[in-house]
Amino acid sequence: MLKKLASFTTAFTFSLVLAACSPTPTSEGTGGYLDDSVITTKVKTALLAEKGINSTQITVTTFKGKVQLSGFVRSQEEANLAIHAAKEVKGVMQVHNDLLIK
Repeated sequence: MLKKLASFTTAFTFSLVLAACSPTPTSEGTGGYLDDSVITTKVKTALLAEKGINSTQITVTTFKGKVQLSGFVRSQEEANLAIHAAKEVKGVMQVHNDLLIK
């Protein structure tokens, strides 16, 4: 009886751990979080490489492949360059523009 209870407890604990790592509509699982971190880093790198963009004023966040650009740019042309650079990154599904012209 004690062995059955120990086995059940172990199996139950293991299933809870697995469930905690699974994604929901409003939160990511561990793998999704890592994927989005990689996309965010690649977008930031693309912004740094693009001439004509003051990338230090732009914040990049990613959730399930959807990139949000926020912060300040000097012109609409700079905003368009940033959006285009972000869209070119592999894994980016959508770019949401919250950039403000300063």
